[in-house]
Amino acid sequence: MPLVTSILADGFVFLEGPRWHDGRLFASDMHDDHVLAVALDGRVERILDVPTQPSGLGWLPDGRLLVVSMTDRKLLRVDAGGAAVHADLSGIATFHSNDMVVDAQGRAYVGNFGWDYESGAPERKTALALVHPDGRVVRAADDLSFPNGTVLTPDGGTLIVAETFARCLTAFDVAPADGRLSNRRLWASTDPVFPDGICLDAAGAVWVASPLSNEVVRVCEGGEVTDRIPTGRHTIACMLGGPDRRTLFVLTAEAIRREEARAKRSARIETVRVDVPGAGRP
Repeated sequence: MPLVTSILADGFVFLEGPRWHDGRLFASDMHDDHVLAVALDGRVERILDVPTQPSGLGWLPDGRLLVVSMTDRKLLRVDAGGAAVHADLSGIATFHSNDMVVDAQGRAYVGNFGWDYESGAPERKTALALVHPDGRVVRAADDLSFPNGTVLTPDGGTLIVAETFARCLTAFDVAPADGRLSNRRLWASTDPVFPDGICLDAAGAVWVASPLSNEVVRVCEGGEVTDRIPTGRHTIACMLGGPDRRTLFVLTAEAIRREEARAKRSARIETVRVDVPGAGRP
């Protein structure tokens, strides 16, 4: 029987960066400029206002929230007294910063658009940034086509990033001592799917949100697609969570561009139960 989603909460503008944390789903409403958390009964709490558009989310080992601030290319840290700049990404990000994964040591890997694709400018490759827990920023990898959703395997030894405009998932080995990336390789082609947000399951497969084909697909290493869940709407990101990590949260919307999304307020969180639980990070 085909898997079918149900609506957990709606009326948002445009949701990105879903993360399961402390019994709730956190997400960034990037076109409504705030971070929110949603309980399994649908109750919504506004967590933090980010007027420069929030995107990727993660947590330091001490529990402090990290938030990607897109348009000023900063990584924010939420301290007891409010948000502070944790790192400046502008030396590496060549356009808006976007998704992120944070490892067990508090190291953050942050992608960026690379160029203003909405303007019709020619594609430009870009770099993945590695932010150390002390805020130091280094290049983790170069020559990426819109590095987007990113995951880490349970042992922390492999990072997989969605290269949206290359229509593929790319893997790297992660050095335990300093988080350095090496041994770049194609993990899976997703063509014709343009991969956006992703999450990893305990069988080693990756769920991939597809904003243009309006579905979420489960992809194995090498490219085999085992499951497709159509949504009929732009499908932006996904996350495995819930008490047993077998609830797939899917973020969808009718509009992608900021002004149209603000007018429609059509974004929502959909859920579906799957057989294989989530694993790794986020």
